[in-house]
Amino acid sequence: MREIVLDTETTGLEHDLGHRIIEIGAVELINHVPTGKHYHVYINPERDIDARASEVHGITNDQLEDKPRFADIADDFLQFIDKATLIIHNASFDMGFINAELSRLQKPAISNDHVIDTLLMARQKFPGGQASLDALCKKFGIDNSDRDLHGALIDADLLAFVYIELIGGKQPDLMGAITSDANDKHQNQNLNVSPDQAPAPASRADTSKIRPPRQFPQDADELAAHQQFIASINASIWQKYQS
Repeated sequence: MREIVLDTETTGLEHDLGHRIIEIGAVELINHVPTGKHYHVYINPERDIDARASEVHGITNDQLEDKPRFADIADDFLQFIDKATLIIHNASFDMGFINAELSRLQKPAISNDHVIDTLLMARQKFPGGQASLDALCKKFGIDNSDRDLHGALIDADLLAFVYIELIGGKQPDLMGAITSDANDKHQNQNLNVSPDQAPAPASRADTSKIRPPRQFPQDADELAAHQQFIASINASIWQKYQS
């Protein structure tokens, strides 16, 4: 089973007022285990960034002048996610922006049936508790000290750790495969499908039919920053399951 943990940064809060995506970060999980493959891109939004949004993520208009437009990266992005289930925190926000961008290109929208919202999962698991990404990192003991500002790739990395904890963590099954300690009903915390309506999950031990994702070239500085961030996390799941 292939999942993509995804986050975006934007020029503002409302896509229906013309705000655009300026950064996408995504990391790949196979059978709930991080593979180390990721997708990261900055995007020229062809409009100004709101000052308040820039205060949140630290991205400025000048930094995006030479970046590709969404139209330039859309096919690569869609090929990377390639029908995988998307894991997103406050999914309605990111999906609203992604589908607005696809609509501008006359491309079909991504169905919410293929989206799991970790904000909804957290609120169900911890009723009345704080459910922000920072709060969940603190609850699960995930080191987010490098997160001074919001960033799509860093946030996607952190969310992958949080998601794995929300579904119960990992343990090897009798066949040696890494499986979730949680009930499969958590896989159905998407925007439209209830647990009893969702199809049965595929076998976690069989990955032979999973299509290998395309390798996307990364900016050297961005890749180095990503690797430094992973190395800074105590007991990194990336390192644990790649060793």
